[in-house]
Amino acid sequence: MRNRRALWFVTAIILILDVYVFSVLQLVTRHFGGVFKIPVYTVYWSVCVLVVGVMLAFPYVRMSQKKLIVRNYVFAIIIGIVLAEMSASLFFVIDDIRRGIIWVFAQFGAGSSFIGVDGGIHRSVILSWLGLGVGGTLFAMLMYGFTNKYNYQVRRVKLSFDNLPPAFKGFKIVQLSDIHSGSLKNKEAVNKGVDIILKEHADLILFTGDLVNDRATEMNDYTDIFSRLRAPMGVYSVLGNHDYGDYYAWPDKSETHRAAEAAAGKHVFTPMQKQSIEKLKEMQAQMGWRLLMNEHVVLEKNGQKIALIGIENWGGKGNFAKYGRMDLAHAGTEQYPFKILMSHDPSHWDVEVRPKYPDIDLTLAGHTHGMQFGIELPRVKWSPVQWMYRNWAGLYEHGKQKLYVNRGFGFIGYPGRVGILPEITVIELDTSN
Repeated sequence: MRNRRALWFVTAIILILDVYVFSVLQLVTRHFGGVFKIPVYTVYWSVCVLVVGVMLAFPYVRMSQKKLIVRNYVFAIIIGIVLAEMSASLFFVIDDIRRGIIWVFAQFGAGSSFIGVDGGIHRSVILSWLGLGVGGTLFAMLMYGFTNKYNYQVRRVKLSFDNLPPAFKGFKIVQLSDIHSGSLKNKEAVNKGVDIILKEHADLILFTGDLVNDRATEMNDYTDIFSRLRAPMGVYSVLGNHDYGDYYAWPDKSETHRAAEAAAGKHVFTPMQKQSIEKLKEMQAQMGWRLLMNEHVVLEKNGQKIALIGIENWGGKGNFAKYGRMDLAHAGTEQYPFKILMSHDPSHWDVEVRPKYPDIDLTLAGHTHGMQFGIELPRVKWSPVQWMYRNWAGLYEHGKQKLYVNRGFGFIGYPGRVGILPEITVIELDTSN
């Protein structure tokens, strides 16, 4: 019942936006002829009615996994339209505030010069066109973003450390994160992404979680592609929050199971969910990946050693699960002079890694995707995701510790990227001497 009320409430808001934006559209086109206005108005209201119809019908439509991709595109378009209307409305509201101020002054005999000959306080044509322009541009950007989801970008980072063993000077690591195979639908494009990785001839390949959206079966069509990844020192991985299937409506999740979760105050895996997680582990092993589950391995080169630590998902923000056990993974690494940690969620770095494990030199994370939307220019770096995550993309440093947050190889939800493109990170380690 609550969901239905929320749906009707959101639909009502969308209709209000539709009417509000249309009132401005009428203003800016009032001098245009019927040959222009009739088709424009018809298209406008046809889209508005279609959006409302889809919103009200979707809860009652059952979809297969393949059709869920269509749903994602449809909702991305709807959200794009709504965001465009909201952006445009900001300018219209500013104009309405201006008109309201003029009206108040007019009551006291002032501001009459701003009142039209017909006695009305007219809208600003400039603000009206500006609002429509900004809204239209935002919508166009979101639609263009559909073409960017396989536009893989190589980002090269050279990191220097005082305590890096000399044998590892020039050591090359390729970091991948957030493949989200359940969203991928272009094997040729993904294969080209793997080609880009292999051309780097990295010493080590590290994957920092979210191989799937929910279920291990999503990887069925992609194991052959990602099994191509090879490196002299190996391919290592960890689990991300999506790999556990916590957001999927498992058929065997009963009311008894939900009661057990409520009593435990945490996620309790159903049998089907456990099976999916184990299958995902098996798939990674079959691909030649070494999955680190709250443990560490030792990497050796020319007789010198460093520790590679990998933990399960540990979220320090929001309601993300804390499956990771740093106490288990870190134990036994004290003897090694340099340590790399793979931890999916970057909030883990601030909440636990830096305060409790100051000997972790480099942490590699993913998770945020940079929200798949933002601006990255030489002196400007912005995304809405920064309102939740302080460390959301790229390199962060605190004292001698460093964190690198990969922007993600894949995508989820919105089937595209605007400004924040899919990333392949190439890290070269160096000594400070």
